[in-house]
Amino acid sequence: MENNTPLAERMRPTSLSDYIGQQHLIGDQSPLRSSINKGRVPSLILWGPPGVGKTTLAYLIAKTANKNIHTISAISSGVKDVREVIQRVENVGLFQQKGTILFIDEIHRFSKSQQDSLLGAVEKGVVTLIGATTENPSFEVIPALMSRCQVYTLESHTQADLNKLLQHAIQSDVFLKNKKIMLDETDTLLRISGGDARKLLNLFELIINICSNEKEIRITNSLVEKYAGQTLAMYDKTGEKHYDIVSAFIKSIRGSDPNAAVYWLARMIEGGEDPKFIARRLLISASEDIGLANPTALVLANTTFQAVQSIGWPESRIILSQCTIYLATSPKGNAAYMAINKAQEIVKQTGDLSVPLHLRNAPTNLMKELGYGANYAYSHQFEGNFVQQEFMPEAISNVNLFEAGSSKKEQEIKQQIKQLWEAKYPI
Repeated sequence: MENNTPLAERMRPTSLSDYIGQQHLIGDQSPLRSSINKGRVPSLILWGPPGVGKTTLAYLIAKTANKNIHTISAISSGVKDVREVIQRVENVGLFQQKGTILFIDEIHRFSKSQQDSLLGAVEKGVVTLIGATTENPSFEVIPALMSRCQVYTLESHTQADLNKLLQHAIQSDVFLKNKKIMLDETDTLLRISGGDARKLLNLFELIINICSNEKEIRITNSLVEKYAGQTLAMYDKTGEKHYDIVSAFIKSIRGSDPNAAVYWLARMIEGGEDPKFIARRLLISASEDIGLANPTALVLANTTFQAVQSIGWPESRIILSQCTIYLATSPKGNAAYMAINKAQEIVKQTGDLSVPLHLRNAPTNLMKELGYGANYAYSHQFEGNFVQQEFMPEAISNVNLFEAGSSKKEQEIKQQIKQLWEAKYPI
């Protein structure tokens, strides 16, 4: 028997019970699983990195909910294809009792007009839309369609998930279960896969095929390193490595190395990366890694994002290069990033703390009688437009969220806070 179907395809689960990972979405007690089991599937967007099971999950949802499913790839389809599918579903009409899911892979590649063509059918319930995307749907899916869909975020597979997947393949795959395969070490396999199950299984199968004449195949880190270097390029054809490249890109900017940053930028450009994807990462870096140390960085990054939307390739490469070099050579600071992280942790720990009475809005007489807004001091009525008063819930009154870094601007902010609030926030 010839082994022509890739291992990743052979290992696709046939039921939700066999599906590995994403238990926060489809675990037995999850709301989505309950809806699927009842045959009530909402229109939804599955957002997550490559190889985490978005396409598989869409098909399993349709199967479990007993729905018909039509598939369209946003890469090769247009408005005409969408309308033809919708027309076919409408023509079946009353003869179709089960309902139909329209699955659109890489929905972020659809233009606004292509997405607009879905609205009527989704709103009327002619089809239930399931879209899959590796990009943030808040940027790539039009608001009108977003408002009609639930967004579910899929996470990269954990090491436990990936090891479980490898063991399952060895024990159940028709071509592997008769071989003597030992998983002595899997660290390198998992590292190279980056949480991508498809990438993991394809590389694993390649190594097994190379070693197929051996009586016993022992998977070790050195064995994987020996063959992976010769074969990794084949895993880049679908753009799956762009997460590794953009990670190196952002870390080079954070590390103030403009030469490395521009090199990784060139790698993304030559790989055909979406310029908006790059510009969005620059926006994030401008706030996360530079922030208050140089507020102009965010302004330039935002202008860069707007410019590449208008211009496109190849000229956008110059604008992206300019912004990259500016960010890489800018003073660095992450005080804003750390402050919001700390604040969110406090919110998770302390819950719904009451707003102090003097800060509450008092639009009605009853609220005024209850003390809403009483004793609030209007800052502009005081010298320097400032007066000491409490703005935090009492339980966390003296919590300091801003920790200044070494940049000049953050140190200036620290001194300003110290001058105004030294008794309340000693820093």
